[in-house]
Formats: sequence, structure tokens, C-alpha cells
Amino acid sequence: MRSDDLSSRAAGRSVGDLLTRRQLVRDGSLGLGRLALASLLVDKAAAAVASADRRPHFAPRAKRVLHLFMAGAPSQLDLFDEKPLLRELEGKPIPAEFTRDARFAFIRKDASLLGPRFPFARHGQCGANLSSALPHLAEVVDHLAIVRSVHTDQFNHAPAQTFFATGSPFPGRPSMGSWLSYGLGSEADDLPAYVVLSSGGGASGGSALWSSGFLPTRHAGVPFLRRGDPIPNLGNPSGVDETLQRDTVAALAALNGVRLEALGDPEIAARTTAYELAFRMQARAPELTGFPGESPDTFDLYGVDDPKKASFARNCLVARRLLERGVRFVQLVHEVWDHHSDVEGGVRKACKETDQACAALVFDLHRRGLLDDTLVVWGGEFGRTPMVEAHAALKRSNGRDHHPQAFTVWLAGAGVRPGLQLGATDDFGFHAVEDPVHVHDLQATILHLMGFDHERLTFRHQGRDFRLTDVSGKVVTKLLA
Repeated sequence: MRSDDLSSRAAGRSVGDLLTRRQLVRDGSLGLGRLALASLLVDKAAAAVASADRRPHFAPRAKRVLHLFMAGAPSQLDLFDEKPLLRELEGKPIPAEFTRDARFAFIRKDASLLGPRFPFARHGQCGANLSSALPHLAEVVDHLAIVRSVHTDQFNHAPAQTFFATGSPFPGRPSMGSWLSYGLGSEADDLPAYVVLSSGGGASGGSALWSSGFLPTRHAGVPFLRRGDPIPNLGNPSGVDETLQRDTVAALAALNGVRLEALGDPEIAARTTAYELAFRMQARAPELTGFPGESPDTFDLYGVDDPKKASFARNCLVARRLLERGVRFVQLVHEVWDHHSDVEGGVRKACKETDQACAALVFDLHRRGLLDDTLVVWGGEFGRTPMVEAHAALKRSNGRDHHPQAFTVWLAGAGVRPGLQLGATDDFGFHAVEDPVHVHDLQATILHLMGFDHERLTFRHQGRDFRLTDVSGKVVTKLLA
């Protein structure tokens, strides 16, 4: 069983490494320039030793994950799960037996039904039924596995987003990217293992969606800024050249090593790692968002009108570049899907922002050979109701409320059966009635594709072994190629 013993062993080695640095500081015969070089080389060697303990439990199908988190909850009934009966019975109340045990955020249980706002058609060799709001995704649908029977325990945004990201509705648990960083480390030594790119509104779950929780903070997601340098203060101030910067980082590493020896706090080692990673990123990160080598055709493919302007499409292109350079987990958070009013207009606008870029990512990863070992996951925190939300006081009409009982997620890439359509809902799209997939099942499957048994990837905290899937979850074997 993997536990914080791994961290303890790695921390133990780091103490020895940093003791060597302490002795170097005491020895006046070495200048800070040499000390800086020694610091970076020692860290690289220590990282190599630590990574030897970071092995998957079995042969992985995927090396990296791209999570396209459509925060706010897309309406599955207007995108992926057509229900002709909703059109037929629009304006009439849903039968009472469907809502007897249901809870809703804003609507009454006897709210009227609302039909799909877009026409649907079948696409690809797999014959997947998609809304006309997704014309670009229709072109790559044979690469996708569409799951129409996902369900969750939470019916409000912040806890549901946190639940999807961390396996718990309460802040303080590690996110999926943090678990994978902890289990596998990074393939890159000049970029974080876990990067977050955000667009649209601010996610209701906030930083809990990429928190490392009780895992060491070096496993937390690193949010990149929407414009300019991806990380604040990435460039040196006037008068600070590379040599001075290297010497400063080395001196801090040595001083932190003295403190680590005295207190044994692994967060001190994490701080040293963060400083040195930031130093290495100064050369790498600007190249990511400056897009050297990207052709006009690539910008057109993703729908990037202005490479300097923040957008979801731009983030998708940055994400591909991060994956190419060894980042383990990239999370794109795009919160524009909370359509309590005018669901038709809201979905149309959100798809205009996202559909082309999401399809471009799948196509681009495929043509570059990266889709074979990259897992792509698209979805929100829950779905939307088959009943209409209309509230005069809140100036809402023709919207849809929160719906945890059934929603749609699609996956593509490493280890996933392309063209698969899994699960089904009832005639009203209310309950998952065929192959239901709980959020913990999805999380277990993602870990499985990355080479981990979700019951064995654990960390002992406050006397208990915690895991991403808490105390439930099973691998969705029907999803696997």
C-alpha cells in the first residue's frame, strides 16, 4: 500500500542532501555560484532517486491527463441526451414518481417539462446522437467514449465541483491531479507536474479544485495567469541577472536545509523545491505562451483569433503544449454553463466558446500521436433538470435547475474504447437506468488508466488511510479498450 511512507523516505533523503549543502555554506572556500550549481545538481539527483519509488501498480495505458472541466454544469439534455418525450410533453408536469425523493436548488417538484432546445442528429461510424450545438465535436465523435449515465451525490455547485475534483464535497482533500503528482511525479524538470488554466467566470469550488489537501504542497496544481507571464514575478526585476538569481536560490536552499534539519517539516523541503522549480521555469514558461513555432493554421484550428488574448481556445492550445513538454495533469476550468435562465441562448454561447477548441484538441493530439497515451476527460459537476426553471422575482425563464441524478461525460484517448456510447437515462432524462456511473467510479477508472489501483493509492492522515475515491468506487470496465 502506498502511503506517506513514500514521502517520509523521500524527505529523509532530502535531509541528507540538504545537510551537504549546509556543510558547503559553512565552507568559505566555495562561492555561491558553485553552491548554486551544486544545489541544482543535487536536487536533480534527489528527484531521480525519489522518482524510482514512484511506480504505478501495473502497466498504465495513459501517461498524462487533460481534464476539460465545464464548470457550472452543461445541459446534457440539450447536448448529448435527446429525449423526444420532453418535446411531446413540454409544458406538462413530470410524473410525481420521478421527483418523490429528489431535491432541487430552485424549482418545485411539479415544475413543467422543457423539451430539448436544439435538433439532434447521428454522426460518425459510431452513430452518436449529438445536438446541433456541437458541430465540431461531431467531426471527432468516433474518438470519444460518451457516458450518459453519470451521477453524483451533490446538487449545489461548490460542493459538487469539489466532489468531482477531489472525491469529497468538503475542501481540504487532494485533487485528482495532486494524487497523480504524488503517485507518479512529473516527466518535466522545468514545469510543474500539475497545471491549471482557467477561463470564463470563477469556479464556485475555487482553489479547492486543484488543492493538494493534506498531501505535500508540491503536489498542488499551479494556476497559470490568463495573460502575460503565466506565473507572477516570473521575470527578474531590474538589476538581477541570472547569476544573482541562481546564487539567491542556492542560498535559500541552504538556509532552508538548516531549518529542515532542525524541524523535520517536509513543507520546508517543498518550499525549496518550489523556489528551484520557479528558477528553471523562468526559461521554459514564457516559451509556452509565446507560441513559437505554431502556424496560423493551428491557431485557426483551435479558433484562436488573438494569441495574446485570454480565451478558452488559447488555453486549449497552451494545454497541448504543456502535455507535449511532460506535464502530468492539465486542468482547464471553464465556468460558463450555469443556465438557470435562457438555457438555449446560454448553451449556444458556451458551445461557441468551447466546441471548436475541444474538438481541435482531440484532433491535434491524435495527429501528433499524443492521444495514444493521453487521457482526455470532458464534463461538468452535474447535469440540468428536464423541468423548466422560471422565477419571476429572479428574472429567470426557460432555464434548467441543478440535476445530480444523471449527466453526461465524455472521454477520449489512452485506454478508452473509441466510439463507445455507455449508459442510458429514462424517457424524461431524469434517472440513470442503464450502466449508472458514479463520480467515484469515474475517478477509479481515471486512476486505473494511469496505472493505479484506486484502493491502494492512499495517504495516511490523522490516523486514517485516505484515497481519492474515499470508501467507494469501481473501475468502469466497459469503458476500457
